[in-house]
Amino acid sequence: MGVGCAVLFLLFTVVPFVELSLLLRLAEALGPAETLLLVVLTGAVGAALARQEGFRVLGEWRGALERGEVPAEGVLGGLLVLVGGVLLVTPGVITDGVGLLLMLPPVRRVVADLLRRRIEAGVAAGSIRVTTFGGAPGRGAPRGVVDVEGGDVVPPRRRDESEGASAPREIAPPAHETPEKPPPMA
Repeated sequence: MGVGCAVLFLLFTVVPFVELSLLLRLAEALGPAETLLLVVLTGAVGAALARQEGFRVLGEWRGALERGEVPAEGVLGGLLVLVGGVLLVTPGVITDGVGLLLMLPPVRRVVADLLRRRIEAGVAAGSIRVTTFGGAPGRGAPRGVVDVEGGDVVPPRRRDESEGASAPREIAPPAHETPEKPPPMA
């Protein structure tokens, strides 16, 4: 079993059992109604906090892009806000703690930096492969080419070529197929 499988095993089997055990102990100490109220309250506060922090990160991204700068908090930071929000909404003591920590910008920056270094090391070692689809010069189909199964796309003529109106796109049958002729009418 690889490291990734072991981590998934822990996340989906061991952590829920530990969470359930902690919630049952909390229910013994506080009472069932209070524990349920606490779980619902942390879920609601977590959702509100994730929403607020998500909009803040988005606003910072937008402002930086409008100024022509790279956003200080990159995609990993935004992803960590999402993960933190999901953890805060998930019932449990451990998930709430980790989710709350991910909502704090200084903690998020440290975690994002650690993840970035690990991803870069994985790409350099070849254990992480990056695949792109279109847009990258020199890779895939040239710009303006559309690969279609079952037919060839004929690009529309330009306005100056079609005397003011743009022609609709036509789909021609593949070169190896010939259209069937309708049966003669009797």
